[in-house]
Amino acid sequence: MNNFNFYLPTNVYFGKGQIKHLPEVLKDCGNKVLLVYGGGSIKRSGLYDEIMSLCKTNDIEVFELSGVDPNPRIESVRNGSKICKENDIDVVLAAGGGSSIDCAKMIAAAAKSDLDAWELVIDPSKIKEPLPIVSILTLAATGSEMDPFAVISDMKTNMKVGVGCDLLKPKASIMDPSYTFSVPKKQTAAGTADIMSHIFESYFSNVKEGFMQSRIAEALLKTCIKYGPIAYNDPENYEARANLMWASSWAINGLLKAGNEVEWCVHPMEHELSAYYDITHGVGLAILTPRWMEYVLNEDTLDRFVEYGMNVWGISPHKEKEEIAKEAIENTYKFFESLDIPMTLKEVGIDETHLEEMTSKIDKIETAYKPLYKEDMLKIYKMSL
Repeated sequence: MNNFNFYLPTNVYFGKGQIKHLPEVLKDCGNKVLLVYGGGSIKRSGLYDEIMSLCKTNDIEVFELSGVDPNPRIESVRNGSKICKENDIDVVLAAGGGSSIDCAKMIAAAAKSDLDAWELVIDPSKIKEPLPIVSILTLAATGSEMDPFAVISDMKTNMKVGVGCDLLKPKASIMDPSYTFSVPKKQTAAGTADIMSHIFESYFSNVKEGFMQSRIAEALLKTCIKYGPIAYNDPENYEARANLMWASSWAINGLLKAGNEVEWCVHPMEHELSAYYDITHGVGLAILTPRWMEYVLNEDTLDRFVEYGMNVWGISPHKEKEEIAKEAIENTYKFFESLDIPMTLKEVGIDETHLEEMTSKIDKIETAYKPLYKEDMLKIYKMSL
């Protein structure tokens, strides 16, 4: 197992009614809050009114940035940081899913910097002392509520960039699974795929000694496989929503990665898809993942796929190794398909037009589970059409 540093400063309030802790969390940072959210979902659900009522009762002044896109734009970050600077904001509060939280993270960073927000996206080492970040989670998917990452897009240049900085980990996150009851079925499905992809990116590692991380990863995958369909078909099933929400956090908060590092590959490939075509991130991941698995399966990677097949899917160990591995990959594909996720790029409006251009932007991922170069990625994209 490799050496590692594991740092997790987020204070989590998990369960029904935990929003009652919001005033104390915010006032610990100050009295001026920027509320960052997307469309009207938090207003339709009543969450917006609940936030405003708690803040008003506790003399917390709220400023707002709404309209954050599913693939958050750099323009929203710039607008939010401007509000923070002009009004001496003390803390940035995100209410929503990963998009709102990612946007809030970069707003918090840009609000305390003289640099343009995009410069911080491109080079996160320039992030120094961001404003405190607090989140209220309404969608189990990205794990942004407990991780150091943010993904921001500049659609004018077809760039979608992932930022990693420990300073961007939220100070606190309120995670009430009942806030996810109103999530549309297609977002529940895409969120489940996103969680699983985060797990896969660490699970398929060349570090052989990460036994504990691998077993935890398998448990999290089994949690998604069990509860994803339940939440999809029974949106107000609290048990399913709670398990997915908690799995989402632990999929990417650093536990699986610690001592088990490997460069991610499916995520950067998907980032190019949504940078050019603005598709739902989880859908792109679901389309690419089984094709990536099929492409990297060889004599060197076979044993890991066999482990995956037996430990996650319960495939009989008495079958031939190659059969177990291929069945595991097929089960992965069929699982995403069972959640009515489109499973080809053509179904989401993507053809061959920009594929070579996209692979040129990534160029190579040499320290991945299996190194990928432009020609490899182009083949995976074409397999996914």
